[in-house]
Amino acid sequence: MSTHISVPPQQLLERILTLEIVRVTERAAVSAARLRGQGQEKAADQAAVDAMRRELNKMPIEGTIVIGEGERDEAPMLFIGEKVGINAGPKVDIAVDPLEGTTLCAKDMPGSIATMAMADGGTLLHAPDVYMQKIAIGPGYAKNVIDIDASPDENIRRLAKAKGVNPSAITALVLDRPRHAAIIAAIRSTGAAVRLIDDGDVAGVIHCADPEKSGIDIYIGTGGAPEGVLAAAALRCIGGQMQCRLILDTDEKRARALKMGISDPKFIYGIEDMAKGDCLFAATGVTDGSLLRGVKFRGNVIETETIVMRSVTGTVRIIKGEHRQLEKFHLD
Repeated sequence: MSTHISVPPQQLLERILTLEIVRVTERAAVSAARLRGQGQEKAADQAAVDAMRRELNKMPIEGTIVIGEGERDEAPMLFIGEKVGINAGPKVDIAVDPLEGTTLCAKDMPGSIATMAMADGGTLLHAPDVYMQKIAIGPGYAKNVIDIDASPDENIRRLAKAKGVNPSAITALVLDRPRHAAIIAAIRSTGAAVRLIDDGDVAGVIHCADPEKSGIDIYIGTGGAPEGVLAAAALRCIGGQMQCRLILDTDEKRARALKMGISDPKFIYGIEDMAKGDCLFAATGVTDGSLLRGVKFRGNVIETETIVMRSVTGTVRIIKGEHRQLEKFHLD
């Protein structure tokens, strides 16, 4: 006698979407990887955008891009507010960064990824494409260990105390930018180490969630708001703390934010302010990095590596793909 196990429609759909978003980031990563090392940042980014858009428009969703390549007048595809999907299925918010680390891809340097997040409609932060202050740590600490308004050295000391170590045992990840010179100096003044990265602060924040593996305890600095929301979605799945504040330092930026419903330009966002409810996060490696392997072109096979996470279950999967229908990756 056979036993039939029925799966509620919503759970079945969620499982399908988990696999579907992997396909989206895989295609974007492969398209960008074809231009690795060629010094063509814009072309690689556009290739990833085009591939991601095509795949999103095949999905059984009513999707709205809330974090994209910019506002509509600046980005012809995957702009904030663009509708994607087949207009059937659940209503979802989508945040995308089709090619995080465009310079890394153009120079064939480690750490470039294609990434996206999907959540219930109305649950991802709608933010303009501006800079954002960020500070993040991994899970396992009491609330408010970090404070975005505290100095970098104070945050290092607070984290070291919470971890039960000397500040010299802490390693902070910081984007290598001139604007971060004071932050880097303040961190090093405590005896803590600084690991600098050229690009890729979504992956940088994710590294904080597993310091034993990554060697990173804390992320500090300013970067793009889109990357901040994507990182928050990832931490929503795997745990951690994050505080962010949009840098709305001109009347024009404040006006753009107000149109998106942001009335307090000084508001401090936590993870659940940026990514509420159930959400999915996926990233596929473009170039080899500490988070993911990059795309490999091997004879008649294209190999990809993707991490996909879901907040409601806390599940993290690493999916290694071997794609043999190569014409699909050329022509779709």
